[in-house]
Amino acid sequence: MGRDAGQIDQPVILDNTVLTNFALVGRADLVTHLWPATACTTPPVLDEYQSGAVSGLVPADAWADLTVITLTEEETALAASFSTRLGSGERSCLAAAVCRQDLLATDDLDARRIAQRQNVSLTGTIGILILCVRRGYLSREEADGLLAEMIALGYYSPFDSLDQLPDAS
Repeated sequence: MGRDAGQIDQPVILDNTVLTNFALVGRADLVTHLWPATACTTPPVLDEYQSGAVSGLVPADAWADLTVITLTEEETALAASFSTRLGSGERSCLAAAVCRQDLLATDDLDARRIAQRQNVSLTGTIGILILCVRRGYLSREEADGLLAEMIALGYYSPFDSLDQLPDAS
């Protein structure tokens, strides 16, 4: 949508699915390479992630240095207005991205549809992998390997290879 998902100066707000996917394959560093000073999340997402860590489902320290933004009153009210089909993490990320005009990193279809209606720039797990290939952080084979590993660990992806995407070059 509007802006290049790879601008390093534009904050990117990450939801729990994206955090989980990269943490499970031990590659949280890819996000911080792409957005070294601007990658962030919201308190509800961090709570969701930490619940998974306490349960042993995700590595506890993968995102220890990730910035957690404080939602404004306006963002909190907007988040509350979104469909409860979305989890609190998705609602908070979406609200912050709308109000701040930041990039939203989510794989949740409902959140993506709302973001598109709100003219929010989007990316997700696959978009991040593609951007890593374009920036030279990963080879196409490495990105496909990470995607396959994520899928094996429970990530639902409509594609099993970046080669299936027409704009993945």
